[in-house]
Amino acid sequence: MPKLYYQGHGSYRITSDDGRVIYVDPYAGDGYDLPADIILVTHQHQDHNKIDLCVQKPGCRVITNVEALAGGKHNSFNEDGIAIEAVEAKNLAHSPKKCVGYILSLDSIKVYCSGDTSRTKQMNEFAERKLDYAILCGDGLFNMGLSEAAECASVIGAKHNILVHVKPGALFDRSKAEKWNAPNKLIVEPKTEIQL
Repeated sequence: MPKLYYQGHGSYRITSDDGRVIYVDPYAGDGYDLPADIILVTHQHQDHNKIDLCVQKPGCRVITNVEALAGGKHNSFNEDGIAIEAVEAKNLAHSPKKCVGYILSLDSIKVYCSGDTSRTKQMNEFAERKLDYAILCGDGLFNMGLSEAAECASVIGAKHNILVHVKPGALFDRSKAEKWNAPNKLIVEPKTEIQL
């Protein structure tokens, strides 16, 4: 089974069964000690794009919103069996032309990485994808808050929902996560690794 290590804020690391390492929105916390095979950046705000925190293996694939939206469309990538699909993201401070989320497929697991977003039309299509995990933001500043994030979790229909990007300027806020009324929620603290 792949593993998820939550670093805090909107940053986390996914490790595949065969040991390949994917960093999503590197910025916060620790846990950058494993050399990266893939680095994903949802947008160019400074709290999501600290690529230099990650030691890169030779041939490391870095995919940012620029590559994800090249040609004016949401692109897909395949890195030796790890499928990466860019999907819609937008909020009060983020144009959908400058930010994305990702759906990752690896080791028979599908993970939606929302990045910074509010509800999008494309989320209505996600239930048919039978996602295993949805990792959703919920700070309520420019992104969706807890109520909207819970609605999105219901619409998306993933088997498990994880809240990140909970409190600006903090790695996490457990009290807010506990108030999140999403179905099938998992509370994952920073510096915690779980099996997916």
